[in-house]
Amino acid sequence: MDHSEFDLTFEPAYGRAVPVAPGVERMTVNNPSAFTFHGTNSYIVGSTSVAVIDPGPPDEAHFQALMAALAGREVTHIFVSHTHQDHSPLSRRLKEATGALIVGEGPHRPARPLHAGEVNPFAESSDRAFVPDIALADGKSVSGDGWTMTVLLTPGHTANHACFALGDTGIVFSADHVMAWSTTIVAPPDGAMADYMASLDKMLLRDDRIFFPGHGGPVKDPSSFLRGLRTHRRMRERAILERIRAGDRTIPDMVKIIYRETDPRLHGAAALSVLAHIEDLVEKGLVETDGPPALMGIYRPT
Repeated sequence: MDHSEFDLTFEPAYGRAVPVAPGVERMTVNNPSAFTFHGTNSYIVGSTSVAVIDPGPPDEAHFQALMAALAGREVTHIFVSHTHQDHSPLSRRLKEATGALIVGEGPHRPARPLHAGEVNPFAESSDRAFVPDIALADGKSVSGDGWTMTVLLTPGHTANHACFALGDTGIVFSADHVMAWSTTIVAPPDGAMADYMASLDKMLLRDDRIFFPGHGGPVKDPSSFLRGLRTHRRMRERAILERIRAGDRTIPDMVKIIYRETDPRLHGAAALSVLAHIEDLVEKGLVETDGPPALMGIYRPT
């Protein structure tokens, strides 16, 4: 996918609950960045008795706006897609205020153990205090007043990432697994490319109508978009393999060429994405290195 295939049109409407589908409202946190686009999307599902999806970071203005939007309505469940600081921490304060049960896959964990001497570059962005009241396995559902949410486990961006399907409406809350404005960051050790690709394939087996993601506007043709993302990742893998076969031995050298048109602020994340692909290529036996794959490793074709 190139940049023309992403949808950058989005009105965040900070502080307001915006109806996006029958019985679904979106509220966007005012936490814009190169990684969050205009901010994190929280969703309110239901009418008089509701669920909240991804309350967001510990942002006072967002909490107050959320409570104002929820006034007069019972909150029974808080769904959390994954344990990054921009999605899950506010769930605890919202639970204290409403008595709702927190639903998620489980506590934060890396996709693989850290190698000797490895430092997790995303340690500070992970919410290690998160523990759900209800830990749901793949395909399990939770029902409230007039709604049912089914958990679709989609590891890749994080090991505990989940999407949530709303009954038989064709609506999926896709969080950071699939977003209309950008590709997803897959950064070891929290994320894993093999897991992410398997999760794309899993979502392609479904026939959903629309995705509401954790950042930006909706994905209006999920099947087509998912196929585009899968092709993009396969092309990126091929580009990395070609750079190694052409003589590049380090990830920084590959990033300079492959991501030359990308915002330099994102080159650190790009390096981690290349590492995620290389982990997969080493696992497939197409690339070799001494010891486990690492950001500063030396790579060669097999």
